[in-house]
This record gives sequence, structure tokens and C-alpha cells, in this order.
Amino acid sequence: MTHASPTASPASSPRRGARFAALATLAVAAVLPAVAHAAPLRIGMTFQELNNPYFVTMQKALNDAAASIGAQVVVTDAHHDVSKQVSDVEDMLQKKIDILLVNPTDSTGIQSAITQAKKAGAVVVAVDANANGPVDSFVGSKNYDAGVMSCEYLAKAIGGSGEVAILDGIPVVPILERVRGCKAGLAKFPNVKLVDTQNGKQERATALSVTENMISAHPNLKGIFSVNDGGSMGALAAIEGSGKDIKLTSVDGAPEAIAAIQKPNSKFIETTAQFPADQVRIALGIAIARKWGATVPKAIPVDVKVVDRGNAKGFSW
Repeated sequence: MTHASPTASPASSPRRGARFAALATLAVAAVLPAVAHAAPLRIGMTFQELNNPYFVTMQKALNDAAASIGAQVVVTDAHHDVSKQVSDVEDMLQKKIDILLVNPTDSTGIQSAITQAKKAGAVVVAVDANANGPVDSFVGSKNYDAGVMSCEYLAKAIGGSGEVAILDGIPVVPILERVRGCKAGLAKFPNVKLVDTQNGKQERATALSVTENMISAHPNLKGIFSVNDGGSMGALAAIEGSGKDIKLTSVDGAPEAIAAIQKPNSKFIETTAQFPADQVRIALGIAIARKWGATVPKAIPVDVKVVDRGNAKGFSW
């Protein structure tokens, strides 16, 4: 069954994300002559995790962009361990990196490492999630908008009335913002009642179990919002196993979610897509521009996009 997409606000137009991608390209192009006549730039990026297709896509885009300017790249995976992430950054600084791109597993816990990086003379740009401390810029999705858009879509899909639940995740800023946006979106529908919020930890197996429990506890449940596509796949399995007509929406735009949305009679009806490759390209462009003396924005929000059965075919990060 096809559901009409909610109307996105002008601030959520994909065109702005495209403009930022163009800005990043221009920033890199502007400094290429300087880069070409200097020692290769050394770029370090620390990820909160690399077992997620979203971050794997981001890593590939970083490697490709860095290769295009002859830069050297060091990448680390914190495995959601802030102590490891701090240690990883310290190791990168020993290698004399020029640029640190940081995808924090804990925005507060990483602050000491960012301070060290700045003292060492590195440009620091946070990607996907912001970090406390003296970052030069932050590039990330409009996560609040993503929550609003996905939950408005869900509320409309269930006819503006009924019980819904939130499948929550790790309490980092992007996830918190999606939940806050979701609640704001649902608040526009007085006959939609949020009856439960449970943490699926953004993992398929945990989300499956948690969703089964929510369905059992709330027999009249009509919709579920998942904070990410990883958890949504577990939620989808639970919904399908229940045999109930429960609609599911999410955030990310991951390939597996896009495929699920396109299946006939799928309960997974929408994901609000992010653009991880664009985020890291923009971040790198901004970092290089800052390295060579440009004044850069403190924050660059990247737009998100509703993807449903009507436009899922051919969509990719």
C-alpha cells in the first residue's frame, strides 16, 4: 500500500544539501594548488563504530575524496568506547595529522582529545554528531527535522488516530534530537497517543525483542517509529511475526531499509534518509579550507529526505 509523503518544509529541501556538497567541492578545488605543492595532508578520522553501513559509506567517501587530493588517511573504530576513542585520537596526533574528523561516541567524553588536537595544531571538524570542545566546525544531518518528518508521516499513515511507540537508541545527540522531533511531529495529531518508548540500542536482535514486548504490552498499537534503520529491521521482523497491521517508519535511508520498503504490502512504509557521503565530503572540504586560512561556518546542517515506496526505487546514499 502506497502512502502519500508529508510535505517537507522549505528548510528540509534536498536542494540545500546539494548546495553544501557543491560548497565542499569548491572548497577543495580552491586549495588544490596549495595542496599539490605541499607535503601530503594527513587526515585522521575516528568513528564511533564501523559495523554500520551508514559509517562504512562515510568511510569510503572519505577515502575517495582524500585520494583525489593525494592526502593520507588514518581511520579508527571506537566500538562505542569513549576511552578507546580518546586513545585513538592521541595515537593520531603522534602521527602528526593535519586534520581530525571526529564522529564522537560521547560528545562530552571526547572533549579532552579535541583540546589536545587543537593544541597540536590540527583542524578539528565533528561529523554526524557534534562534540564538546574547540571544534572548528560541525557537519551533520538535521536530526530534529528527521524525527518530525518521519513521525508526521507515521501519524498520517495510521489515519491521524491510534497508539504509537518509539523504538529508541543510544543516547547520543543525533538520536535524542530524532526522538524530540518525533514527539513534536506526533503532537500535531491530538488523536495519536504515544504509549511507549523503549531502547532497542539500534541493534537488530535487541530491537526485535524490545518490539515484541511493546506489541505484547500494547495490543492496539498501530505504529512504531525507530530511531535508525538498524533497529528498524529488528522491529520489522517483530511486526511481521505478530501478524498485526502495525506501520513502521525510521531514519537513515540504509540499503536494507530501502529494499524492505519496496516489498509488496510491507509494514515498513518510510525512512527519512540521511546523506553520509555528502556529510564527510563537506566536512573534509571545510577542514581543508580552514587549514589554508579560510573562515568557515561553525555548523553546517545537512538536509534529510522522506523516502517511501513512491521514490525508493533507485535511491541510494
